[in-house]
Amino acid sequence: MPAQTAFDVDAVRADFPILTREVHGKPLVYLDNAASAQKPRAVLDAVTGAYAETYANVHRGIHFLSSESTAAFEKARETARSFVNAAQVEEIIFTKGGTEAINLIASSLGEDIGPGDEIIVTDMEHHSNIVPWHFLRERNGAVLKWVPVTADGSFDLDAFAKLVSPKTKIVAVTHMSNVLGTLSPLPEVIRLAHAAGAKVMVDGCQGAVHETVDVQALDCDFYVATGHKLYGPTGIGFFYGKFEHLEAMRPYQGGGEMIETVTRDKITYGVPPHRFEAGTPAIAQAIGLGAALEYLEDLDRTAVIAHEADLLAHATEELSRIDGLRIFGTAPDKGALVTFDLAGFHAHDISMLLDRSGVAVRTGSHCAQPLMDHLGVTASTRASFALYNTHADVEALVAGVRKVKEFFG
Repeated sequence: MPAQTAFDVDAVRADFPILTREVHGKPLVYLDNAASAQKPRAVLDAVTGAYAETYANVHRGIHFLSSESTAAFEKARETARSFVNAAQVEEIIFTKGGTEAINLIASSLGEDIGPGDEIIVTDMEHHSNIVPWHFLRERNGAVLKWVPVTADGSFDLDAFAKLVSPKTKIVAVTHMSNVLGTLSPLPEVIRLAHAAGAKVMVDGCQGAVHETVDVQALDCDFYVATGHKLYGPTGIGFFYGKFEHLEAMRPYQGGGEMIETVTRDKITYGVPPHRFEAGTPAIAQAIGLGAALEYLEDLDRTAVIAHEADLLAHATEELSRIDGLRIFGTAPDKGALVTFDLAGFHAHDISMLLDRSGVAVRTGSHCAQPLMDHLGVTASTRASFALYNTHADVEALVAGVRKVKEFFG
């Protein structure tokens, strides 16, 4: 029997209108949360209110609506600061998502990267935390070094320690793998990287959803998060950067808001965070993100983490009973997702038949082709859990996979 926690999942589910839907005549079982999570009513109301009641451009007007919109926008920045425990609100930069955040960091840091400088990534990174560093390999002559994973999908800390050298300039590492669920040993990674003089950027697009984050305790240089996985809107994300780094970095884009002065002969840049937020921002989306983070902060995060761990244990136990099913990633204390294949069955066929049962999962390479190559597969099936999922959802997943075997058997 699954363990019981004090978390009231039924009360939480009532906050998410979409979970009352039926798909193909079956109750929706949404297990594609690692790709994008559903939105609570608080977020929907915040976005609607931003457009319907307070909308105006931010920072640039002195009229009432502009002041009101600016206050709501900057309140969301303070909420993000609190969510990751940054030391000051100026260390929070809004972007259109995690991908843009990583590209911004890579582009700005890349100006100090030259031939032979080394950038360390891992075999389990999402393409968003691989391709921007390949740009620096192609354009600046940087060398990419790769940290392998162990047999159970754990981060190979011994291998990482051997890779770090005085040539290491940047370590770009996921907080939580979107395929394996592996949680990277961030404190030790950051300590080793800093001892070598390297900066550390953490891709927290998955980790921030399932773990509490304290960037000051971690001492990372940058931490990236994206709104749509954090129960917020699409088109918005943020990253934390140590203020001394942000002050030294040049802007990623030019335009309005990011300047201090513009003349025919020269420009001067604004101070962070505005230096990195050119143009009209995603105002309503940022306000919605603030509402999402407030929603999460109002919950007992420890109870949420325990609830998701129960779901993971239940799913792992039941799926492991199915003959021919192989789970990728069994590292201790992994995050709440299960990626698997089923001998003799294509992942797309599994997903299609699960969908007919109302169960939404993700198939393919999960934007992690180097990891797929390491695992020796071209596609796999991923069921990823959120705070609103239930043990009944797990049972529907398992029953659906068994039906796949029966259908094709």
